Amino acid sequence: MISISIITISDRCSRKEAEDKSGKYLIEALKKSGFNLGKYVIIPDEEEIIIKNLKEITDNKLSNVIITTGGTGISPRDVTPEATKKVIEKELYGISEYIRAESAKKNKKALLSRMVSGVRGECLIINFPGSLNAVKECFDLISDIIPHAIDMIAGKGH
Repeated sequence: MISISIITISDRCSRKEAEDKSGKYLIEALKKSGFNLGKYVIIPDEEEIIIKNLKEITDNKLSNVIITTGGTGISPRDVTPEATKKVIEKELYGISEYIRAESAKKNKKALLSRMVSGVRGECLIINFPGSLNAVKECFDLISDIIPHAIDMIAGKGH
């Protein structure tokens, strides 16, 4: 069974000033799609904290997949892509490019997202934006490729 961890990256949510609607949505979407929930955490937009959490999940093999939500924009506090790039070993440009391109058909602001996708060890890591609508769209776009990606990472592909 594929286990997916969710990391919500938001200063406001981590301080409990806002509800984590995106993370909660992903928890329900995982269950409906037949995935197991691994770790779920809400952390601030701090590069070292993001790196620490990504490494903890990947290095301890707590999940097959990590989906982050938040911190992919262009504001000064948005550092999720930089943190992710410091952790991944192989970048998967196609996932991020596909999500951006498809999302931009509905909302051109999606072109401002700097999401990154890649692999560390045996774990697939995908950055999603923080907005609830974007998270819904992103998950719908790529949830069906996750099992194949995990098989490929494990060496079960061609």
